[in-house]
Amino acid sequence: MEYTDYYKVLGVARDAKQAEIKRAYRKLARKYHPDVSDEKDAAAKFKEVGEAYAVLKDPEKRAAYDQLGANWKAGQDFRPPPGWDQGFEYGGGFDPGGGAGVDPSQFSDFFETLFGGRGGRGGPRAGGRGPGPSPFRARGNDHHAKIAIDLEDAYNGATRALTLRGAELTDDGRVTTKERTLNVRIPKGIKQGQQIRLAGQGEPGMGGAEAGDLYLEVEFNPHRHYRVEGADVHLDLPVAPWEAALGASVKVPTPSGTVGLKVPAGSYQGRTLRLKGRGIPSKTPGNLYVALQIVLPPADSEKAKQAYEAMRKDLDFDPRPGLGV
Repeated sequence: MEYTDYYKVLGVARDAKQAEIKRAYRKLARKYHPDVSDEKDAAAKFKEVGEAYAVLKDPEKRAAYDQLGANWKAGQDFRPPPGWDQGFEYGGGFDPGGGAGVDPSQFSDFFETLFGGRGGRGGPRAGGRGPGPSPFRARGNDHHAKIAIDLEDAYNGATRALTLRGAELTDDGRVTTKERTLNVRIPKGIKQGQQIRLAGQGEPGMGGAEAGDLYLEVEFNPHRHYRVEGADVHLDLPVAPWEAALGASVKVPTPSGTVGLKVPAGSYQGRTLRLKGRGIPSKTPGNLYVALQIVLPPADSEKAKQAYEAMRKDLDFDPRPGLGV
C-alpha cells in the first residue's frame, strides 16, 4: 500500500489554515471535474483531490493523519504503525466523504486503512470550539477513542489515568492537538473490542443541554507471554524433553497468578493443554491454553555431549520416518 501525501495533493503547506485548504480544493476541483475538464486522467485526479480534501477539511481526521508524521513520502510503501491512533478522541456522525463530492467507497486503500470505520463529525466545532451562543438546545455528540490496557487489568480490574488527544480549531483557522487526562475504571472481565462508557465526557451540549458520552474501545497491549482470542488466553510453555516424555508437574504463570499443570507422559511438541476457567474472568470465564514447547539442553559441556552420545547409542530413534531417506 502506498502512502498518500494529502498536503502535496492539494499543494498546501502542512500548517495551512483551513480556509487555505478549502480554496486549494475548490481550485483543483474545478480544474479536474470530469464534466468540464480536458486534463488527462481528470477523473482520477478529481477523486484524488476529493480524498485529500475529505481528510484535511475535517480537523479530527487531519489531526489524526498528522500523527503519522512528516517523514513519509508520497508513493512510499506504507503500513500504519501499531496503535497509531490509540488515545485519539473523535466524534460521531460525520460524512465520510467530507463533502468533497466524491463517493468515499471509491477512496484509496490508504484512506480505508486509516479511516475506515472511524467516526468523527469534523467541521469547525471539532475539539469543543463551537459557535457562539445559541437559543437552541442540543445534546452534545458522543465521542470515541481506542485505548490500550494491560491484560492483567482485565483479570483484576483497575483504575487508570488515561491521556486522550483530540483536534482543536484555533481562532486563526489552524488545527492543533489538545490533550486531557481522565481517571478510568477498567472493569474486571472486559474483553478486547468491548467499550467503556463514560457518561457526559463527550462533546458539551448546546444551550445548556447535556453533554454526549465518551466510548472507549479496549485493546490489549502486546504481552511477552500471552496471546488473547476473545475470552481465551494462550501461552507457549517451555518444557524439558524428559518432562514431555516421562510426564511432570510444572508451574505455569497466568495473569492472575501461578498454577500447577500436569504434563502427561508422552507429550509432544506443540501439544496444547487446557486450564479451564483460567482465561479472562466473566460470567462464563475463558480458558487458558498452554502449548508445550520442547527445549533441548545445549551440548555445551563434555558431560552434556556424553549424555547426548549415550542417547544416540541407546535409543533406537529415527527422527525422519516416512521421508524415505
